[in-house]
Amino acid sequence: MNNDPRDTPVNGSAGHEALEGCDFEVLRHLVQQDIVKTVMLAVPDMQGRLMGKRFAAGHFIDHVVSGGSDMCAYVLATDVGKRPLDGFPLTSADTGWGDMGLLADPGAVYQLGWRRHTALVFAHALGHDGQPLNVAPRQILHHQLHRLAARGITAQVGLETEFVLSHANTAGPGRRGTQPVTTRNLDYALDHPPVLTRFFDDLQECLAGMGWPIEAIKSESGPGQVEVTFPYGDPLRAADIHLLFKHAARTLAEESGLVANFMAAPATGVGSGCHIHFSLLGPDGVPLFAETDGRTPDAARHAIGGLLDVLPHLALLHAPTVNSYKRYVPGTFAPTNLTWGRDNRTCAIRVVGRGEDLHLENRLPGADTNPYLAIATTLAAAVAGLDHKSEPPPPYIGNAFDDAQAPPVPGSLEEALAALPDCPLPAADLLTADIAVHYTNAARHELDLHRTTVTDLDLRRGLVIV
Repeated sequence: MNNDPRDTPVNGSAGHEALEGCDFEVLRHLVQQDIVKTVMLAVPDMQGRLMGKRFAAGHFIDHVVSGGSDMCAYVLATDVGKRPLDGFPLTSADTGWGDMGLLADPGAVYQLGWRRHTALVFAHALGHDGQPLNVAPRQILHHQLHRLAARGITAQVGLETEFVLSHANTAGPGRRGTQPVTTRNLDYALDHPPVLTRFFDDLQECLAGMGWPIEAIKSESGPGQVEVTFPYGDPLRAADIHLLFKHAARTLAEESGLVANFMAAPATGVGSGCHIHFSLLGPDGVPLFAETDGRTPDAARHAIGGLLDVLPHLALLHAPTVNSYKRYVPGTFAPTNLTWGRDNRTCAIRVVGRGEDLHLENRLPGADTNPYLAIATTLAAAVAGLDHKSEPPPPYIGNAFDDAQAPPVPGSLEEALAALPDCPLPAADLLTADIAVHYTNAARHELDLHRTTVTDLDLRRGLVIV
C-alpha cells in the first residue's frame, strides 16, 4: 500500500484506547487539518453489516456530534437482500417507515485505512423517546455488559473468523465469486500465491492503522479459505472491529478483483466459522476461569453448563440463516452435538489454555454470525451457568461426532425457531418480549423466502427427470 493520509490512524500510534473519553477532540483536530474529510456514521444491522450515512467532516463535527442524526428504522428490519419486511413493531408500512435517532459514540471512532480521508463512528440507535432501541444488536450486547458490570464481572473476548476469497465474475450482474484463489489445502502453509500474499499484507496494514492489529492470519483447509484471529479485549470493541474488518476485507478484495465470502457454508463440504474465545474477570481482576490444580475450575465448569443448556435455544440469534445450518456436518470442524472437551475441536465448547490463561471457546457461530448477538448470547449463557451453578456432563475425550447420546445442535433454522420458546434463560436477562418478537419475525421471513425460491439444486435435479 502507498503512504498517504488514509494510512494514519485517528489516534496516531497510541491505538484506539487513546480515543476513550476524548469527546471527539482528536477527530476534530484531524478534520481541521484536512486529514479527515468524510465521516461515516454507522449502525450494525441484524445481519451484522454497517449501515449509515456519509457526512462532510466539518458538518459532522459542528452539528452531528452535538445534535445527532437519524435514519429510517427499517435498516433494523430487513433481510440479507435489504427487503423491507412487515410484522416488526419497530417499523413497517403500517407505522409509515419512521426514523430512529442516531447518537454518535465518542468511544468508537476509527479512521479507515482503506478509505481515503475517511473516519467511521459507531452510533447508538435511539427510539422516539430518546432511549436506546432494545432490538438493536449493539444495544443487546451493551445490555449484557451492563449485567456483568452489576455483578462486578468484566469479560474479555477474542474472535477467530474464516472466510473464502474467490476471483470475481464481472461478466454477469453483481460480483459473484467463481473460482477460489487457491484450490488445494493450504492450512498453516507459509507459501501462498502472490494474490493471497498481497491481500494478507493490505489487510494487516489497514487494521493495524486503526489501532487493532491482527493477532494472526493464515490460509485454511478449504479452497480459498482464510482465517483471521484478533487479540483479546473488550467485547463491544471486539464486535465493532469485527464489522470494520469485514468491511475492509470486502473492500480490499474488490479492489483486487476478488470477492470475500462470509457465508457459513460457502460451498458444499466447506464450513467457515466465527469462534468466540472468552474469559471472565472478577471484581479484583482475578480470572474466574484460572486453573490452579490441573482440573477445570468450578466457574469455568458452571459456565460450560450454562452454554450447553442455553445456546441451543438461542441458535437463531447466532446462526440466523438457512445456510448457517449447512455448516454443521459430521466429521468437519463444526460441531454437530452439544459437548465440551479439553482442547477438543470436535466439541461445541472447547477449553483452551492453562493456568490463568485458561478460557472457553464457543465453536457454534459461523462466519455469517452477527458478532454483537453471538457475543451477547455467549455471555448471557455463561452467566446463567454461574448463577445456577449448572453442571455439564463429563468432558468428552475422543471424537465427539461419535457421541450418539449428546443433544444435537439444531439442524435447521426451523428447529432453532422451535427451540426458542423453551429457552431456560429468564427473559429479562436477554430475550425480552420485544427482542423475541423482532428476531423470530426475521427468522420466519428467512424461512418463507427459502420455501418459495427455486434454487440451482432444484433445477439441476429437475432437469434429469425423464
